[in-house]
Amino acid sequence: MSVAKKMLDLGKQSSVIREIFEYGLKRKAEIGVEKVFDFSLGNPSVPAPPQINDILKKLIDSVPAEQLHGYTSAPGDQSVRNAVAVYIQNTFGFSATSDLIYVTCGAAAGLTLCLNGLTTKEDEVIVFAPFFPEYKVFVEHSGAKLVIVPCNEHDFQPDFTSLEQAITDKTKAIIVNSPNNPTGTCYCEDTIKKLTEILNQKQKEFQKPIYILSDGPYRELVYDIELPYLPNYYDNTIIIYSYSKSLSLAGARIGYIFVSPLAENANNLFTAICGAGRALGYVCAPSLFQFLIKECIGLTVDLSIYKKNRDLLYNGLTDLGFTAIYPSGAFYLFVKSPLQDTKKFCEHAKKYELLFVPSDSFGCTGFVRIAYCVSTEQIINSLPAFEQLAEDFNLLP
Repeated sequence: MSVAKKMLDLGKQSSVIREIFEYGLKRKAEIGVEKVFDFSLGNPSVPAPPQINDILKKLIDSVPAEQLHGYTSAPGDQSVRNAVAVYIQNTFGFSATSDLIYVTCGAAAGLTLCLNGLTTKEDEVIVFAPFFPEYKVFVEHSGAKLVIVPCNEHDFQPDFTSLEQAITDKTKAIIVNSPNNPTGTCYCEDTIKKLTEILNQKQKEFQKPIYILSDGPYRELVYDIELPYLPNYYDNTIIIYSYSKSLSLAGARIGYIFVSPLAENANNLFTAICGAGRALGYVCAPSLFQFLIKECIGLTVDLSIYKKNRDLLYNGLTDLGFTAIYPSGAFYLFVKSPLQDTKKFCEHAKKYELLFVPSDSFGCTGFVRIAYCVSTEQIINSLPAFEQLAEDFNLLP
C-alpha cells in the first residue's frame, strides 16, 4: 500500500524524549519505581487544583448533556471566549476581544493553526535555540522554512546580533517561548524591548509585518520575576496558550489562540486561522473542557511545589560541582554536560538510573535537560546518584 513518505518517516522517528521515557518505564518494571530517577518527560506532576473535579461534577449535574458533550462553534463557545477576553483584560491590562480568540486543543494545535494560517512556502519562521523539537515539525509541515538563531550560552537570552542577520524579507514570524522549554529561562522586560525594537526596525526596512507567535504554556510557572505580556510591547503578536501546565490538564488538550487586535490585518489573520482549523480538522475543542476553563480561569496548581523542586535540584547539583542555568520559570534545569558528547554522558548516567535528555534534541550541544516536574521525594533520593555521577567526572568541589 502506498503512503505519504514524509508522514511515514515522521511516524518512524520516535522522539528522543519518548525513547528515554519508555526506557524508564522498562527499568521501573525491572528494578522498582523508587530506584529509577526519571527526569525525562515534561509531564506535570503537581495535582490539578481540587476545585477542578468539583467543577466537572457540577457541570455534569447541571448542564444539559446535549450542550455539555455537543459541538460548539468552530472557534469555541462564545461564553468561553468572552471569559478568556475578560481574563486577559483584567490580568494583563490589555484590551482583548472575544472575536479574536480561538479555543484550541492545547498549544500544539494552536501553533499548528497559526503557522498554517499565516505562512506559505516562500516564508521563513525564526526560532531561538535551544527550542522545543516539534517546532521544526510544525513549521515544515506548514510549508515554511525553519531558521534557527542561537541564544547566548551564559544566560540563554537571544543573540540579537545573530537575530538581526537572520531576519530577511522572507521572515514571516518568530516563535517566542518564555518561560522556555528546555532551559527554564524567562525573557525579562529588557529582552522583550530589545527584541521588539529590532522587529519594528525590520518591519520598516522590509515594508511588511513580522509576527511574534508567543508560545506560553508555562506562563504562570514563574518563581522570581514578573513576566512581560507581549501584546503590551508589540502590536503584531499572537498568543498561543495552554492550560496543560498551569492547571495540570495536559491530557485534556485545551488552550486558546489570541490575535492582538493591534496586529496588522488582525481580522483576516484570525479568519485564516479559522480556515486552517477547518482544513486540518481542528474544529471545536472538547466542549466539556471548554466549559471547565470558563469556570476556573485564574486558578493554578500549587506552584510552590515546583519552586521547592527547583531550589532543591539547582542547589544540590551546583553544590556537587555541576554547572546549571538558573531557571526562573517552567520546570526544567539545563545542566552543562562534562562530556562534549552529551548523548554519551546521558548513557553514562544510566549507570546510576539517572535519566535525562541530551540538548542535541533541542537544537544545541553541550547540555542536558532535567525535568523537575517529579515528586520532591524523587529529587531528594536522586542526589546520592548525582554525587556518584559527579565523582566519575571529577566535579566534586
